[in-house]
Amino acid sequence: MTPADELRTAAEKLRALASAAAAASGSPHWRATRLMRELPDATYTTLGTVDGPPFLRGGGRGGPPAYVSAPIGDYIATMGPSVGLALADWLDQAARYHEAGIQAAGDVFRDDTAGRAAFLTTGPGAPSEHALVVARTINGEQR
Repeated sequence: MTPADELRTAAEKLRALASAAAAASGSPHWRATRLMRELPDATYTTLGTVDGPPFLRGGGRGGPPAYVSAPIGDYIATMGPSVGLALADWLDQAARYHEAGIQAAGDVFRDDTAGRAAFLTTGPGAPSEHALVVARTINGEQR
C-alpha cells in the first residue's frame, strides 16, 4: 500500500465514522454538558449532547456509561463529527500532494534516480509524516 493509499483509506474510514456519528446524534457539532455529582474526586460530563437532551445514554446493550469524567467528555465533544470530517479532508489533501510530488519527481528527475528517491523520501515530495501518523493510527497500524 502506498502512502497515498494509506492516507485515503484512513480518510474514507474517518469520513464514514464521522458521518454516522453526525447522523446518529442529529448534529455534526457537539458540546459537552457538565453535570455535578456527589461523587468523590470527580466532575462528570455527559458523553455527548447536542443543543438539547443527551443523544447517547449509557447502560444497556453494551453501551458506554452515561457519564464520563469531564476532561474525557469535553475531549469527545470537541472531537465531534465536524472535526472528523475536516481531518478526513486533510488526509485526502495530503494524499493528493504526495501524488503530485510523485508526478513532479518523474518529470524533474527523469534521469536522476537518486535525486528522485531523495525528493520522494526526504524532500518536498515526501508524504506528510504527521498525516501518515494520523492515518496509520486510524487504520489500526502500529509503526
